[in-house]
Amino acid sequence: MRKLIFTSLGFLLCTTTACGGASSLDGEDTAGALATREQAAFSGVNGGYCLVSPYNCKLQVSGGNRVPTNDPADDNWGLSTGVPIRDGNGTVVGTNTRTSAAFNYGQTRTFAGELHAFAVSTSNSSAGWLPISSILGRTSFEQKVGHVSALGAGLDKLGCYAVRNSHDPVLELKKVVYDSDATHERAGDYLPLVRANGVRSVNLAFNVPGMALGGPAVDHFPAGTKFQRLDVPTEHGVPSIDIPLWVQDSAGRYRQQSGEMKFLYGYVIAATTGTKRNGWMAYDALQVSSGCP
Repeated sequence: MRKLIFTSLGFLLCTTTACGGASSLDGEDTAGALATREQAAFSGVNGGYCLVSPYNCKLQVSGGNRVPTNDPADDNWGLSTGVPIRDGNGTVVGTNTRTSAAFNYGQTRTFAGELHAFAVSTSNSSAGWLPISSILGRTSFEQKVGHVSALGAGLDKLGCYAVRNSHDPVLELKKVVYDSDATHERAGDYLPLVRANGVRSVNLAFNVPGMALGGPAVDHFPAGTKFQRLDVPTEHGVPSIDIPLWVQDSAGRYRQQSGEMKFLYGYVIAATTGTKRNGWMAYDALQVSSGCP
């Protein structure tokens, strides 16, 4: 069984003083047990390789988060242009002008009677759903895409939230991965940013970033979307997972810790299709609300 070390310089899992501040949302002090420890991956509800919670798992045990192409050095599939881009409600948010895109593994949904796949980035400056008929090499793609959905049956409901219509621009630029040199791997990847169509929208993630699981998005919803939090089990006993955030140090590398980011597990009911989509959302992307389905 592969093991990861959670330390202050890497995959630190912290809820209170280990990250330099108190966590009031869950009201429990678990920092002493979690600040530095050896963590083993295990099989869980949402997959065969999980950390901290049986609902915090990789999309697939072996292989990456993307639908692979025939070129191991390039995850991008060729695309036809002029097709609609849809959000998780099935609402058209733009028209595709890109000639290629990467797609996250296992994510397919049907909109307007047509099967769609989840593109990591689109010409709406966001993730989104594109019709599989627009993917060049469609037959090969369909053989490789698979299907994975996060689960939540039997979990008790906690608070009701809604996606904010704002975000903290300082928080946006902090990294969720220690010593990251990637273009993204930012807190902003999990915040409701303004997209090309002028609407704020946010990613629903399959797992929590910063823990070597990838933090891949599996759906995308606009500001105002209701998010029903669930009482998800974790190894530290509180229904959330916190990760450290990183800013540049004197050498210009993201190795200086600057706060943390809390992730909640729950679900969204797609407004137009009624489809339930489980996953993780950043607490900073949400505000307390009511009327969750």
